Amino acid sequence: MYAMVIPRNLISDSTLLQDAFDLLSANGGRASFADIANSVFCLSNAEEELAAKLIADLIARDPRFTIDETHLALNADSPELRPLAEIEFVVLDVEAVTIRSQPAKIIELGAYRLKAGTIIDEFETLINPEVPLPRFIANLTGISDEMLKHAPLFSEIVSSWLDFAGDAVLVAHNSDFDLRLLNREIGRCFPGYRMRNAELCTVDLARRLMRNLDGHNLDALADHFGFEISRRHRAAGDAFATARLFIQLLDQLETHGVRNLAQARDFRAGKEAHDAGGIEMQLAFGL
Repeated sequence: MYAMVIPRNLISDSTLLQDAFDLLSANGGRASFADIANSVFCLSNAEEELAAKLIADLIARDPRFTIDETHLALNADSPELRPLAEIEFVVLDVEAVTIRSQPAKIIELGAYRLKAGTIIDEFETLINPEVPLPRFIANLTGISDEMLKHAPLFSEIVSSWLDFAGDAVLVAHNSDFDLRLLNREIGRCFPGYRMRNAELCTVDLARRLMRNLDGHNLDALADHFGFEISRRHRAAGDAFATARLFIQLLDQLETHGVRNLAQARDFRAGKEAHDAGGIEMQLAFGL
């Protein structure tokens, strides 16, 4: 027997770990052991030694966190606190198929790496789902069973995908759907693990930046910004369109004084400018 080597950008898929991360993100990047024991472990009167051990066990192997005496904190190099212009983003799209009552399986994955508003790399592959395609999906995407028969399995591309994603912030249009599918497939290859990358959803961003638009689907937003989507319903085509949209949204965030991911998550169009500044101050001083 040999130990499975876990890629560095995978972490435990524990919901408690995510709860701890969300708690810190909502509290300026830092929280006491007591607060975490109470909020995450539901232990309101836990002794500090017990709380410290539980937290240390929980965050093992997760580079997003650091322990600071009696507090847990987000790593100072966390993308949550880094200027947006310095972050590398991977904008992705997946095409998937669902057969009867089985969970959806990915049939294509496309992605583009962005930095400072420029595309610097790309990733595209078909994936053999080992199930036949329904006619509707074949007609919608133009992907055929014959094309997929010769495509690699997800387990055969997972390492190259994780290498491509690296530490980048993942971006997708309706990211809950795409990243849930990706992590489900990754969990089949590495049981109990998921990607640790921070994420942003362009649907969510667009709704908060442009609340008065009639629709926020990819077609409506492409039309709003005046570009066409080539190869619609193919992963690379939709990922490229999402990347173009995301560049536009980043420009809008910049005009509103939004400087990092934490501010981008909190931003609402129409809020006073000092709100964003206040969040930055809290993050900088751990308030």
